Amino acid sequence: MFNKLHAVARQVNEVVVGKDQQVRLALTCLLAGGHLLLDDLPGVGKTTLAHALAISLGLRFNRVQFTSDLLPADVAGISVYEREKNEFVFHPGPIFTQVLLADEINRATPKTQSGLLEAMEERQVSADGVTRALPEPFFVIATQNPANQVGVFPLPESQLDRFLMCLSLGYPDAAAERALLMGEDRRSMLKTLQPAMRPEELAAAQHRLRAIHASGNLITYVQALAQASRQNGLFAEGLSPRAAIALLQAGRAWAALEGRDHVIPEDIQAVLVPVCAHRLRPLRAAHGTALASRDLVLQLQKAVPV
Repeated sequence: MFNKLHAVARQVNEVVVGKDQQVRLALTCLLAGGHLLLDDLPGVGKTTLAHALAISLGLRFNRVQFTSDLLPADVAGISVYEREKNEFVFHPGPIFTQVLLADEINRATPKTQSGLLEAMEERQVSADGVTRALPEPFFVIATQNPANQVGVFPLPESQLDRFLMCLSLGYPDAAAERALLMGEDRRSMLKTLQPAMRPEELAAAQHRLRAIHASGNLITYVQALAQASRQNGLFAEGLSPRAAIALLQAGRAWAALEGRDHVIPEDIQAVLVPVCAHRLRPLRAAHGTALASRDLVLQLQKAVPV
């Protein structure tokens, strides 16, 4: 079952060139049932990666371009009065899909951003006093521009905590960039992609993830990382219990992709930065950048013995 995910990775890597590690982490995030945030400069392939993942996994997806005038109802849906029925009828918004691509999510206002909180946590949408379940599986893949760019509203901590992982693609190396320049247009390649996995196969793989064993010593290691983040004086606030659970779940998914039926410390270390860096704010304002958070998480890893 997990072998199908390797086929998905190979297919996505044909479109998103030179980002094997990021693609593997993205698949780890989706296998663990989490939402994915892609944080980087415009034009480095964030949206292309999201499209390629959705298509290769065989999932229905909708794309919403987040802008400052976007309203929560534009995403969740709205009730419209229909004279023939003499009643209000709910028209579902684009969020009623299996993959919602929230493009440039931090260009929307905090009001619209907060409209996603219930959907991301509870997999449901409440509108007009009625709660409606979202399709299964349901993923949000969001892209955001750096906070120092014009016209962005930084995501609050409560919103960031809903994302299991945050990844940055970065600039391609020389060989990958040359392949992009000389190769086929990426949009054309997306049109020719075929699903390499069915949604029910992904759901079965997620279900089997529960059987990946985490020993007592391994859980002690995860606890030690969480405790150290709260006590070492590097961060304004430490990792929450939800973040520790997310770290363990991501470690299980990474172990599964590595072909193991148990989690080892190296699995936790492989996902530590993408799971934790966006949840932790450096204590000192001078270090208030995403890059500084990643560096401090690596310091945290070195400080906690296995």
